[in-house]
Amino acid sequence: MGVFSRRSEDPAPGYEDNAALRGFGGYEPADAPRARPKRIRARPKPLKWRRAPWFGLVFIALVAGVLNALGVGKQHPASSSPPPAPVVVTPSPRAAVPAAVAGWQSVAGRDGSYAYDVPPNWEPSPGTQHGWDGIRLITSAFLAKCGGAGVTTEPLTDLDAAARTAATDLATAAYGGSPQVGPGADAQVTKADGTAIPARVVVAEVTPAAPGECATRHAVVATLAFGGNSGTSGVVVAYADSDRSAREELERIVRSYRFVPVTDRSTTTPPPTTYR
Repeated sequence: MGVFSRRSEDPAPGYEDNAALRGFGGYEPADAPRARPKRIRARPKPLKWRRAPWFGLVFIALVAGVLNALGVGKQHPASSSPPPAPVVVTPSPRAAVPAAVAGWQSVAGRDGSYAYDVPPNWEPSPGTQHGWDGIRLITSAFLAKCGGAGVTTEPLTDLDAAARTAATDLATAAYGGSPQVGPGADAQVTKADGTAIPARVVVAEVTPAAPGECATRHAVVATLAFGGNSGTSGVVVAYADSDRSAREELERIVRSYRFVPVTDRSTTTPPPTTYR
Protein backbone atom coordinates (compact mmCIF):
# COMPACT_ATOMS: atom_id res chain seq x y z
CA MET A 1 0.00 0.00 0.00
CA GLY A 2 1.11 3.53 -0.63
CA VAL A 3 2.75 5.84 1.83
CA PHE A 4 0.25 7.94 3.70
CA SER A 5 1.25 11.45 4.64
CA ARG A 6 -0.53 14.25 6.38
CA ARG A 7 0.65 17.81 6.20
CA SER A 8 -0.88 21.18 6.87
CA GLU A 9 -2.57 23.09 4.09
CA ASP A 10 -1.76 26.34 5.85
CA PRO A 11 0.34 28.83 3.87
CA ALA A 12 3.49 28.20 5.93
CA PRO A 13 4.53 24.95 4.20
CA GLY A 14 3.85 26.36 0.74
CA TYR A 15 0.12 25.66 0.30
CA GLU A 16 -2.11 28.64 -0.19
CA ASP A 17 -5.85 29.01 -0.75
CA ASN A 18 -7.09 30.69 -3.89
CA ALA A 19 -9.42 33.55 -3.08
CA ALA A 20 -11.59 33.19 -6.16
CA LEU A 21 -13.87 30.28 -6.90
CA ARG A 22 -13.14 28.65 -10.20
CA GLY A 23 -14.18 25.63 -12.16
CA PHE A 24 -17.18 23.40 -11.40
CA GLY A 25 -19.30 26.06 -13.07
CA GLY A 26 -17.96 28.66 -10.65
CA TYR A 27 -18.42 26.54 -7.55
CA GLU A 28 -15.06 24.92 -6.98
CA PRO A 29 -13.77 24.89 -3.37
CA ALA A 30 -11.48 27.85 -2.91
CA ASP A 31 -8.63 25.68 -1.64
CA ALA A 32 -9.17 22.68 -3.92
CA PRO A 33 -6.03 21.18 -5.46
CA ARG A 34 -5.46 20.33 -9.06
CA ALA A 35 -5.35 16.55 -8.93
CA ARG A 36 -3.00 14.70 -11.20
CA PRO A 37 -4.59 11.24 -11.24
CA LYS A 38 -2.48 8.37 -12.45
CA ARG A 39 -2.70 4.65 -12.05
CA ILE A 40 -0.46 3.10 -9.47
CA ARG A 41 1.36 0.22 -11.13
CA ALA A 42 4.20 -0.38 -8.72
CA ARG A 43 3.74 -3.03 -6.07
CA PRO A 44 2.18 -1.33 -3.03
CA LYS A 45 4.22 -0.85 0.09
CA PRO A 46 2.89 -1.36 3.63
CA LEU A 47 0.63 1.50 4.65
CA LYS A 48 2.47 4.03 6.77
CA TRP A 49 0.92 6.89 8.63
CA ARG A 50 2.70 9.95 9.82
CA ARG A 51 1.51 13.26 11.15
CA ALA A 52 3.50 16.49 11.15
CA PRO A 53 2.51 19.97 12.36
CA TRP A 54 2.52 22.73 9.76
CA PHE A 55 5.65 24.18 11.29
CA GLY A 56 7.50 20.86 11.04
CA LEU A 57 10.78 22.15 9.58
CA VAL A 58 10.86 25.20 11.83
CA PHE A 59 10.13 23.06 14.87
CA ILE A 60 12.87 20.57 13.97
CA ALA A 61 15.36 23.43 13.58
CA LEU A 62 14.21 24.88 16.89
CA VAL A 63 14.65 21.55 18.66
CA ALA A 64 18.12 21.14 17.12
CA GLY A 65 19.04 24.64 18.28
CA VAL A 66 17.82 23.96 21.80
CA LEU A 67 19.77 20.68 21.94
CA ASN A 68 22.93 22.38 20.70
CA ALA A 69 22.49 25.21 23.19
CA LEU A 70 22.12 22.72 26.01
CA GLY A 71 25.21 20.85 24.81
CA VAL A 72 23.50 17.50 24.42
CA GLY A 73 26.11 14.79 24.09
CA LYS A 74 28.81 16.92 25.74
CA GLN A 75 30.20 16.54 29.23
CA HIS A 76 29.23 19.53 31.32
CA PRO A 77 28.51 20.22 34.97
CA ALA A 78 24.98 20.03 36.29
CA SER A 79 23.05 23.25 35.87
CA SER A 80 20.35 24.71 38.03
CA SER A 81 18.85 26.62 35.08
CA PRO A 82 15.15 25.99 34.50
CA PRO A 83 14.17 23.86 31.49
CA PRO A 84 13.23 25.71 28.29
CA ALA A 85 9.63 26.80 27.93
CA PRO A 86 7.36 24.66 25.73
CA VAL A 87 6.64 25.75 22.17
CA VAL A 88 3.04 26.91 21.75
CA VAL A 89 1.55 27.09 18.25
CA THR A 90 -1.71 28.90 17.53
CA PRO A 91 -3.36 27.72 14.29
CA SER A 92 -4.66 30.21 11.76
CA PRO A 93 -8.37 31.11 12.02
CA ARG A 94 -10.75 29.02 9.90
CA ALA A 95 -14.41 29.20 9.10
CA ALA A 96 -16.85 27.01 11.02
CA VAL A 97 -20.23 25.90 9.69
CA PRO A 98 -23.08 23.90 11.23
CA ALA A 99 -23.41 20.21 10.40
CA ALA A 100 -26.18 19.21 8.01
CA VAL A 101 -26.44 15.66 9.38
CA ALA A 102 -27.91 15.52 12.88
CA GLY A 103 -25.41 14.29 15.47
CA TRP A 104 -22.45 14.54 13.09
CA GLN A 105 -19.70 17.19 12.86
CA SER A 106 -18.83 19.39 9.90
CA VAL A 107 -15.52 19.60 8.05
CA ALA A 108 -15.34 22.96 6.29
CA GLY A 109 -13.01 24.53 3.76
CA ARG A 110 -10.81 27.38 4.92
CA ASP A 111 -13.30 30.13 4.07
CA GLY A 112 -16.35 28.00 4.85
CA SER A 113 -17.65 28.11 1.28
CA TYR A 114 -18.10 24.33 1.29
CA ALA A 115 -18.31 21.53 3.84
CA TYR A 116 -19.15 17.89 4.42
CA ASP A 117 -20.03 15.99 7.60
CA VAL A 118 -18.50 13.02 9.41
CA PRO A 119 -19.73 10.84 12.32
CA PRO A 120 -18.81 11.78 15.90
CA ASN A 121 -16.10 9.10 16.12
CA TRP A 122 -14.18 10.70 13.24
CA GLU A 123 -11.55 13.42 13.74
CA PRO A 124 -12.07 16.53 11.57
CA SER A 125 -8.74 17.94 10.40
CA PRO A 126 -9.69 20.58 7.81
CA GLY A 127 -6.24 22.20 7.85
CA THR A 128 -4.54 18.95 6.80
CA GLN A 129 -3.93 17.57 3.33
CA HIS A 130 -2.99 13.96 2.81
CA GLY A 131 -2.77 11.34 0.11
CA TRP A 132 -0.63 9.07 -2.02
CA ASP A 133 1.07 9.18 -5.41
CA GLY A 134 -1.61 10.12 -7.90
CA ILE A 135 -4.22 11.50 -5.49
CA ARG A 136 -4.13 14.26 -2.89
CA LEU A 137 -6.95 15.20 -0.53
CA ILE A 138 -7.51 18.50 1.27
CA THR A 139 -10.01 19.54 3.98
CA SER A 140 -9.43 16.17 5.63
CA ALA A 141 -11.03 14.05 8.33
CA PHE A 142 -9.77 10.77 9.79
CA LEU A 143 -11.09 7.60 11.38
CA ALA A 144 -8.33 6.42 13.71
CA LYS A 145 -5.47 5.16 11.52
CA CYS A 146 -7.58 3.18 9.08
CA GLY A 147 -9.87 5.63 7.37
CA GLY A 148 -10.21 9.15 6.11
CA ALA A 149 -11.99 11.63 3.87
CA GLY A 150 -11.19 14.72 1.86
CA VAL A 151 -11.76 16.74 -1.29
CA THR A 152 -9.88 16.63 -4.59
CA THR A 153 -10.42 17.30 -8.31
CA GLU A 154 -10.34 15.24 -11.48
CA PRO A 155 -9.69 16.75 -14.95
CA LEU A 156 -12.84 15.15 -16.36
CA THR A 157 -16.22 16.52 -17.37
CA ASP A 158 -18.07 13.20 -17.06
CA LEU A 159 -19.15 12.89 -13.44
CA ASP A 160 -19.39 9.11 -13.43
CA ALA A 161 -15.90 8.82 -14.91
CA ALA A 162 -14.51 11.34 -12.39
CA ALA A 163 -16.00 9.46 -9.43
CA ARG A 164 -14.71 6.11 -10.75
CA THR A 165 -11.23 7.46 -11.41
CA ALA A 166 -10.88 8.91 -7.90
CA ALA A 167 -12.22 5.72 -6.28
CA THR A 168 -9.89 3.51 -8.32
CA ASP A 169 -6.83 5.71 -7.78
CA LEU A 170 -7.29 5.85 -4.01
CA ALA A 171 -8.15 2.16 -3.61
CA THR A 172 -5.13 1.14 -5.69
CA ALA A 173 -2.67 3.57 -4.11
CA ALA A 174 -3.77 3.17 -0.49
CA TYR A 175 -4.59 -0.53 -0.36
CA GLY A 176 -3.22 -2.24 -3.47
CA GLY A 177 -5.10 -5.08 -5.05
CA SER A 178 -7.77 -4.72 -7.71
CA PRO A 179 -10.77 -2.62 -6.61
CA GLN A 180 -14.25 -3.69 -7.62
CA VAL A 181 -16.15 -0.54 -8.59
CA GLY A 182 -19.92 -0.76 -8.36
CA PRO A 183 -22.49 0.99 -10.55
CA GLY A 184 -22.85 4.74 -10.14
CA ALA A 185 -25.86 6.43 -8.55
CA ASP A 186 -27.35 9.89 -9.06
CA ALA A 187 -26.95 12.51 -6.35
CA GLN A 188 -27.12 16.29 -5.88
CA VAL A 189 -24.94 18.97 -4.37
CA THR A 190 -26.69 22.00 -2.87
CA LYS A 191 -25.30 25.39 -3.84
CA ALA A 192 -25.12 28.37 -1.48
CA ASP A 193 -28.29 29.86 -2.98
CA GLY A 194 -30.27 26.69 -2.21
CA THR A 195 -30.42 25.34 -5.75
CA ALA A 196 -28.87 21.99 -6.64
CA ILE A 197 -26.46 20.69 -9.26
CA PRO A 198 -26.15 17.08 -10.45
CA ALA A 199 -23.62 14.73 -8.86
CA ARG A 200 -22.64 11.10 -9.15
CA VAL A 201 -21.78 8.63 -6.37
CA VAL A 202 -19.57 5.55 -6.86
CA VAL A 203 -18.56 2.94 -4.26
CA ALA A 204 -15.55 0.65 -4.68
CA GLU A 205 -14.50 -2.34 -2.58
CA VAL A 206 -10.98 -3.71 -2.38
CA THR A 207 -9.12 -6.54 -0.70
CA PRO A 208 -5.70 -5.10 0.25
CA ALA A 209 -2.63 -6.76 -1.23
CA ALA A 210 -1.02 -6.72 2.24
CA PRO A 211 -2.61 -6.15 5.68
CA GLY A 212 -0.39 -3.21 6.68
CA GLU A 213 -0.62 -1.47 10.05
CA CYS A 214 -4.40 -1.64 10.15
CA ALA A 215 -4.61 -5.36 9.38
CA THR A 216 -7.35 -4.39 6.93
CA ARG A 217 -8.83 -7.38 5.13
CA HIS A 218 -11.52 -5.48 3.26
CA ALA A 219 -11.82 -1.76 2.55
CA VAL A 220 -14.47 0.47 1.02
CA VAL A 221 -14.02 3.73 -0.90
CA ALA A 222 -16.96 6.07 -1.63
CA THR A 223 -16.69 9.05 -3.99
CA LEU A 224 -19.04 11.82 -5.10
CA ALA A 225 -18.24 13.88 -8.22
CA PHE A 226 -19.91 17.17 -9.14
CA GLY A 227 -19.44 20.15 -11.44
CA GLY A 228 -17.42 19.32 -14.53
CA ASN A 229 -18.74 22.21 -16.65
CA SER A 230 -15.31 23.82 -16.97
CA GLY A 231 -13.52 20.55 -17.69
CA THR A 232 -12.71 19.73 -14.05
CA SER A 233 -14.93 17.88 -11.59
CA GLY A 234 -14.82 18.25 -7.83
CA VAL A 235 -14.68 14.94 -5.96
CA VAL A 236 -15.39 14.13 -2.30
CA VAL A 237 -13.76 10.90 -1.08
CA ALA A 238 -14.33 8.76 2.04
CA TYR A 239 -12.56 5.47 2.71
CA ALA A 240 -12.20 3.02 5.60
CA ASP A 241 -11.74 -0.54 6.74
CA SER A 242 -15.16 -2.10 6.24
CA ASP A 243 -15.03 -3.45 9.80
CA ARG A 244 -14.79 0.09 11.18
CA SER A 245 -17.20 2.00 8.97
CA ALA A 246 -20.15 0.61 7.04
CA ARG A 247 -20.55 1.24 3.32
CA GLU A 248 -23.71 3.25 3.98
CA GLU A 249 -21.85 5.53 6.40
CA LEU A 250 -19.12 6.33 3.89
CA GLU A 251 -21.69 7.03 1.22
CA ARG A 252 -23.57 9.33 3.59
CA ILE A 253 -20.35 11.25 4.26
CA VAL A 254 -19.76 12.08 0.60
CA ARG A 255 -23.44 12.83 -0.02
CA SER A 256 -23.34 15.45 2.78
CA TYR A 257 -21.04 17.70 0.71
CA ARG A 258 -22.60 21.10 0.04
CA PHE A 259 -21.81 24.77 -0.54
CA VAL A 260 -22.50 26.98 2.46
CA PRO A 261 -24.31 30.36 2.49
CA VAL A 262 -22.31 33.26 3.92
CA THR A 263 -24.88 33.66 6.68
CA ASP A 264 -24.08 30.15 7.98
CA ARG A 265 -20.33 30.73 8.26
CA SER A 266 -18.48 31.90 11.34
CA THR A 267 -14.79 32.33 12.09
CA THR A 268 -13.09 30.23 14.70
CA THR A 269 -9.52 29.76 15.88
CA PRO A 270 -8.56 26.23 16.97
CA PRO A 271 -7.02 25.99 20.45
CA PRO A 272 -3.23 26.34 20.64
CA THR A 273 -1.12 23.19 20.55
CA THR A 274 1.78 22.84 22.97
CA TYR A 275 4.91 20.87 22.05
CA ARG A 276 7.54 20.11 24.67
